[in-house]
Amino acid sequence: MIYHEEKMNLLTVPQGYWIAHCISGDFTLGAGVAKQIDEVFNMKAALKSVWEDNIEDFIGACLPIANVLNLVTKDKYWHKPTLKSLRDALEDMKMIAVENCIKKIAMPRIGCGLDKLNWQDVEPMIKDVFKDMDIEIMVCVL
Repeated sequence: MIYHEEKMNLLTVPQGYWIAHCISGDFTLGAGVAKQIDEVFNMKAALKSVWEDNIEDFIGACLPIANVLNLVTKDKYWHKPTLKSLRDALEDMKMIAVENCIKKIAMPRIGCGLDKLNWQDVEPMIKDVFKDMDIEIMVCVL
């Protein structure tokens, strides 16, 4: 795995990257990076058109749409994720990356903005989950 941080807007990453971010199972996408991704990709409508609203089944899942990897880490937008739900979603994202030959993923400091997880806990988790893969993980920070 190649891991690096770049000072860059997540929505301006070069072509070839899949974009990963955290969402709630109610598909609200009303704030932060999720809102920006919804505005660019019409993600809320895309998610609702592919998956029915059964949020209990989505916690800890990665839902791919186009080149966006939606990590469902909580059931409602006002809830906070746990490190376990984030790790489960990362593990699911890893399986999707393997199955789809995804070699480049860009993400913000997932779970650490509005969701209030600690980056000192999340960063090593990302590195651990993807350590045995031939993949590039780019974390975009502003």
